[in-house]
Amino acid sequence: MGKRYINTKKFSLLPFAFYLLTLIGCSQPLYKDAEFIMGTYVEVVSRDPRAKDIVFSEFKRLEGIFNLFDENSVLSRLNATGSLTASQELFEILKKSKEFYKKTNGAFDVTIAPLSLLWKKAIKNKELPKDEDIKNALSLVGYDDVYLDEKTSNVKLLKLGSKIDLGGIAKGFAIDRAVRLLRQAKITSCIVNAGGDLYCLGENYKQLWRVGIRDPRMSKQIVGKLELENMAAATSGDYEQFFIFQNKRYSHIINPKTGYPADSGIIFATVIAPDALTADALATALIVLGKDKGMLVLKPFKGVSAKFMDENGRNYDL
Repeated sequence: MGKRYINTKKFSLLPFAFYLLTLIGCSQPLYKDAEFIMGTYVEVVSRDPRAKDIVFSEFKRLEGIFNLFDENSVLSRLNATGSLTASQELFEILKKSKEFYKKTNGAFDVTIAPLSLLWKKAIKNKELPKDEDIKNALSLVGYDDVYLDEKTSNVKLLKLGSKIDLGGIAKGFAIDRAVRLLRQAKITSCIVNAGGDLYCLGENYKQLWRVGIRDPRMSKQIVGKLELENMAAATSGDYEQFFIFQNKRYSHIINPKTGYPADSGIIFATVIAPDALTADALATALIVLGKDKGMLVLKPFKGVSAKFMDENGRNYDL
């Protein structure tokens, strides 16, 4: 259902959904296209009309590997059987996921699936899961119980009933893969935006790409601006999927240590990094960790910075 047109006026990168990151201040002709892939709208903005086909094709290919809800995907086969020889892409993303699991002290954990599925159902039904169900799901979570064989690319889930959910990193991985293909095609200027996770390739008519950060509570208000070139940005927060029960907001971002939605006092975090995968994973981790612990986790990462807002509306830079 992609659309294509040349726009000579300012436009938002949000024609179909509310994302916190939005392109601003653009007045030059650009091709703009969008398709619904990986559970979100993937948008491509470029001077080159070839960009959309390259990006959408790669996203669709990777969706067939990583889709948790498609029983024919490679990931679903792993979750169903507990063991398989992974495709190159699946093994690579699982290896990267393990690195971020360790570097974030377990705040980023793709074995969260038993909990994330439980809370997705809760959000849909607008009711809290039972404590016993949370406890049982939590017992299946922990990347230490995933075995990766570097020589054979074999993956084993060592706990019966454990499952993997790549929702916190797959979009970043796909963006990076798509950008690699754009470069191979000699496309030098493009934004790839997947549900608010984006990469700004090159320049925009000899200027940096300008991206605004929207207030998650007041969508028309810009609370920060980024100027990016060959950099990625990703945002996570409690504004995407949530429900309110007895005046408390429960979001879809789950703390792997507690089994409950993250409650760190941070309502959104935007991470700027050299690649989209890093930005994607760390944005999720920051929501779980909060300001102080998040600051310590970010320090070792070169070229990475972050902006976030707490529940009192205060903005911070890390």
